[in-house]
Amino acid sequence: MIIAQGIRNLFIQFYLFVADVFRNRRIILELARQDFKAKYLGSYLGIIWAFFNPAVTILIFWFVFQVGFKATPIDNFPFILWLATGMIPWFFFADSFSSATNSIIERSYLVQKVVFRTSVLPIVKILAALSVHLIFIGVLVAMFIAYGYRPDIYYLQTLYYLFALIVLLLGLSWVTSSIVIFFKDIGQIVGMVLQFGFWLTPIFWPIKMVPKEYHPLLKINPAFYIIEGYRESLIYKVWFWEHNKLTPYFWVVTVLIFVAGAFLFRRLRPHFADVL
Repeated sequence: MIIAQGIRNLFIQFYLFVADVFRNRRIILELARQDFKAKYLGSYLGIIWAFFNPAVTILIFWFVFQVGFKATPIDNFPFILWLATGMIPWFFFADSFSSATNSIIERSYLVQKVVFRTSVLPIVKILAALSVHLIFIGVLVAMFIAYGYRPDIYYLQTLYYLFALIVLLLGLSWVTSSIVIFFKDIGQIVGMVLQFGFWLTPIFWPIKMVPKEYHPLLKINPAFYIIEGYRESLIYKVWFWEHNKLTPYFWVVTVLIFVAGAFLFRRLRPHFADVL
């Protein structure tokens, strides 16, 4: 009975949050647009930097491992496509997570002077990064076509993994964006975690390189599910429901993070204005 009541309250809170986001959609989209423009305002290349830096990073890794170390195709698939399919969702995750962590501090005037739903501020950062991510997905599909791989129905599954990633990001950002106001070192901790996460997630190395007894440890990382999900959608052609253990595990962890983030944010929100 208690569990059922808790689940019911969870759905109610989620519904209220979605409804609130819908009511404030124009403000959220406008803030996301302003954030995207402000990030590159004043530079000569402008928003081109949003695509240039990730693209250069991918090319560097490709040159080092493909040309320098003579990396062979992975599972008979071109290394550059395999690599880009893993790095592009990671760029979105890292950029969104790090920027959303500081979203409340950056928009402190909204907390102090305006009656505003501060819980949507991390969404602003996520949406700003999402616009770049969607363009990169389009570029990735074009690369596949250029290599002779035609799109199929499995490509649509990337939308599911993108949704899963956004839910995970929102929960994580609620946790970090609310704590960083009281503990400024969270920003540096998030950056350190992202560095470790990049190398511990099979982004430019296949998981089969690691002994099987360590696979469960790697799969604990929720980002593993997303990265492999993109590859299974575009390369390996595997549906997400075929993972009868990993998919439930990911959603249990993600929902727990989401609930914990919502609870923590709601408890700390009344004190934001005093600290800021």
